[in-house]
Amino acid sequence: MLDKKATLREIVKTNINLGRLPDPRQVDTTQFLISPSDMIYRVLSKEKDYESQAVVFFIRDYSGSMQGKVTELIVGQHVLIYSWLLYQYARQVETRFILHDTSAKEVDDFYTYYNSKVAGGTKVVAAFQLVNEAVKAENLAKDNNIYIFHGTDGDDWDTEGKETIPELKKMLTYANRVGITIAEHGTTQSGNTEVEKYLKKSNLLDEQPALLRLDTMKEDADEARLIEGIKALIS
Repeated sequence: MLDKKATLREIVKTNINLGRLPDPRQVDTTQFLISPSDMIYRVLSKEKDYESQAVVFFIRDYSGSMQGKVTELIVGQHVLIYSWLLYQYARQVETRFILHDTSAKEVDDFYTYYNSKVAGGTKVVAAFQLVNEAVKAENLAKDNNIYIFHGTDGDDWDTEGKETIPELKKMLTYANRVGITIAEHGTTQSGNTEVEKYLKKSNLLDEQPALLRLDTMKEDADEARLIEGIKALIS
């Protein structure tokens, strides 16, 4: 870009040196000689403009059944995902945190999300409704990619998903990825939780494999298994 003030200053200097400006009180700019070296240009430097490009919702079942190892697995996996996002995308990702038992609430930070406990029942639909309402009310999908990670032990009072599946379908209309992790209790028969059964019955896992992922693990899973689950959820 031409720096007009600096350029004019150089033109005046050139014409003074050439004796073409004998009387500063009577200046005829049409008689100025302009040298190519008088033209001063500025190159615009790049500046970092941090703007959220994605919104990631972390949802955690913190009901009474989420005791012990299963909670450690869910929060451990979410810690790994959260840390990776902070490292990889700095200030380009906005993170939101939802807790639910039979009702859902949003908390301000990961520390509260990580440490909160309650002794209630479980309704997954409450959390899904809260996310859908937030995305709609704040028009988040217009300018952001939306990612949703939900962790649970698989219990749900909505045993057939009659309320939950419609809310999940709404999510899949705007989300880039919904990843659901089920940490099964040791006494639970593998693949027999309410959440996994109604997800499979809905056929959404087969119909929308690019948008919806499910990872089911036992409560004795180690860190390597958590990382394997993360790859399944986000790859």
